[in-house]
Amino acid sequence: MKHKLLLLYTWLIRSLLFFLPDMPILMRFRGFLYGLGMKKCGKDFQVTHDVHMKVLEEITVGNHVFIGNATVILGGGGLDIEDCVLIAPHVVIVSGNHTFLDGSYRFGSSQLKKITIQKGAWVAANCTLTQGSILPEGSVLGANSLLNKGYEQRRSLYGGVPAKWIKQL
Repeated sequence: MKHKLLLLYTWLIRSLLFFLPDMPILMRFRGFLYGLGMKKCGKDFQVTHDVHMKVLEEITVGNHVFIGNATVILGGGGLDIEDCVLIAPHVVIVSGNHTFLDGSYRFGSSQLKKITIQKGAWVAANCTLTQGSILPEGSVLGANSLLNKGYEQRRSLYGGVPAKWIKQL
C-alpha cells in the first residue's frame, strides 16, 4: 500500500510543480518534497521540473545532489546517490531488469540490484545506468554511455557502450 501511495505522491509533486521554473529555490523545494518519501535525503537536493522518480522508498540521496531535466529514475532495486553528485539531463537510472520467460521478456520476473553513484561523481547527459552499477567517487561517466557494472577506480573517466575505464582524472 505504501508503494502505491508513493507513486501517487510522486505524480502529484510532478503535476503540481511542473510549470514552475527551474530556479534553485524551487528545485530545492521539489527535492524536499521527493525526500519525504525516500529512505534518506540530505540537504540541498535539487530536482528539475520534468524529472520522473519512482519507487522513492528504495532511494537514498546525500547532500548537494542535482538531477537534470528529463531524467528518469526507477529505484526498485535500490539506489544510493552520495554527496555532491551531478546528474545531467536525459539520464536513465533503472535498478531492475526483465528475465526471459516463455519466449518473451514481457512476462519474465524482475531482477533487481542496487545502483551506487559515489561521492562527487558526475553522470553526463544521455547516459543509462542499469542494475548493479557503481560509479566510483569523483568519477565522470561520459555522455551517451551505458554503465552496466561496478567499477572501483576513483577519479576516473568512464565512457562507451558498455562503459569502460578511459583514463585517470
